Amino acid sequence: MTADELNKFVSYCRKIQPQSQLDIRRFFEGVVCFPYDKELLLQAYLFLNIHNLFPSCSELLLFEKSPIADYTDLGKCDFVYLTTTGSLFLIETKFIDTEATGATERKRRNKHRNKVFEQVMTLKSRFSEYWDIQKEYLTCGVFTTDADVSWRGNSMNVVTQSISIENLEQWRRQYYSQLFIGNRE
Repeated sequence: MTADELNKFVSYCRKIQPQSQLDIRRFFEGVVCFPYDKELLLQAYLFLNIHNLFPSCSELLLFEKSPIADYTDLGKCDFVYLTTTGSLFLIETKFIDTEATGATERKRRNKHRNKVFEQVMTLKSRFSEYWDIQKEYLTCGVFTTDADVSWRGNSMNVVTQSISIENLEQWRRQYYSQLFIGNRE
């Protein structure tokens, strides 16, 4: 990928996602305070802990936007990051209810696992075709509440990370306390 191709894409991203990194941080901190959506809370955790989870990610370029102009029918990517090496990192998130039991729930979890990998691989292909970016400059990642996705990622060349639902909720409470106490002082 040439510097011109990368700059063209980064310019596009800044046009359709003009918020500063600080504004995006404030949005996700608001999600932590009012966690009405579990998937969004998972995304907040990812954004606020990105360097621990995916260390090569340096700058968020897109969040919940289509990487292909205004064609949202072709799919939105949860996160697109610029990496420290000048490539792009596509991350899909999925809140998977690992606490539910029974055969139906096992099938649902398996469906969600398959879907999140399908989404990120499809986006990688579309990204590569539309922006004429070679696939080796596109890294894919999956972040879920299900540790069982890790073995799938290895066979598909997808970087996987997870956090348990219990640890996510514990982190939310702790982060919220820090925000609340920090703002009162």
